[in-house]
Amino acid sequence: MNPLTQSKNTTILPVLIALTLGCFALSPQARAVEPAPDGGYPNQNTAEDDDARFSLTTGTDNTAMGFDALCNTTGSDNALASWVWRATGSLNTARAHHTATLLPNGMVLVAAGQGNRGALARAELYDPASGTWTATGSLNTARYWHTTTLLPNGTVLVAGGLDNNFRPSASAELYDPASGTWTSTGSLNTGRLYHTATLLQNGMVLVAGGQDSNFIAFPSAELYDPASGTWTATGSLNTARAYHKATLLQNGMVLVAGGQDSNFNTSARAELYDPASGTWTATGGLNTPRYLHTATLLQNGMVLVAAGQGIRGALARAELYDPASGTWTATGSLNTGRVGHTATLLPNRMVLVAGGSFGGPVTSAELYDLASGTWTATGSLNTARAYHTATLLQNGTVLVAAGIGPDLSHILSSAELGRRHP
Repeated sequence: MNPLTQSKNTTILPVLIALTLGCFALSPQARAVEPAPDGGYPNQNTAEDDDARFSLTTGTDNTAMGFDALCNTTGSDNALASWVWRATGSLNTARAHHTATLLPNGMVLVAAGQGNRGALARAELYDPASGTWTATGSLNTARYWHTTTLLPNGTVLVAGGLDNNFRPSASAELYDPASGTWTSTGSLNTGRLYHTATLLQNGMVLVAGGQDSNFIAFPSAELYDPASGTWTATGSLNTARAYHKATLLQNGMVLVAGGQDSNFNTSARAELYDPASGTWTATGGLNTPRYLHTATLLQNGMVLVAAGQGIRGALARAELYDPASGTWTATGSLNTGRVGHTATLLPNRMVLVAGGSFGGPVTSAELYDLASGTWTATGSLNTARAYHTATLLQNGTVLVAAGIGPDLSHILSSAELGRRHP
């Protein structure tokens, strides 16, 4: 079900989100921010602002040369340096709830997603050198709310998701960048969507949780072995969950936090998966229950969880998980509460959060500084968007692609690049 319009007592199937784009609107309860930053609610974009920002044809500084000159990053690594965004080539197919994977050759693979007419099988490649998208082989199964994982051999594993029959899919397939084609691989033991997929240090892929064929969160987990192309059941989560986040820690364990449980309650529970034993152990719970948040592994080994959907609406709160103590500590709140956003760890060790929805898609972006534990507003996206992707490119720029548009009535094909300035 659409998590932005459901309450814990609602049991409407999630497949309804494919029937109308109007379902992406936030409920009235989701318009509140916990806590309200600066003692009040952040300013909302007006229709005029949205219309102006949506136009990617205004202005003249859209060439790579002009942008590179404007965003010259030589000099000091100023933590407070702002980000500027410029339009880049649009995707061939508008989509949201897709995935984006940085390939070893520096290109970005965008796969599947929800289009204007349902689940997509189409995939395309972004070339940072030319700033253009090129169609590549289509998936064998159209899907969205799936996962993609870059494997050690350079292929990309796609698993699960919601298919064109509005059913959770068990199918999995592999993309070969050399041939540009998809090949079916072993199917999951259980079809699922809203799950997570994590590449373990031993090269296997852990898929955990999600919603089952009844569209209810369940605790099952399984492992994909690239050598055999098969899935094997592993220990189940202690708490059934969907819309959660999974993070590979530096010690090889996997941290799963938050999500929505089988009763559609927003969860604060967290647990750790040990690949050696194949079991899950409860760890400290989040201070604030949430789902559809982001979780970012920082260079110091801690995990930053930011924003997401809380019990009473879109959250601005953020917190840090310390693997040494197994506890969460509140850190500075974002300036704008949001859900359906992205979080990108930058080379300067800051975290860039961009877009998302707060009463509708927003353009705002902000930077988290671990040293001070604070968030600073930075340059806004050109187009308000939510449920997009953000990919750190090899040249240090961030590619933001597609998503739900500013007026909630259509899905985007536009993309933009962000870089520090100066």
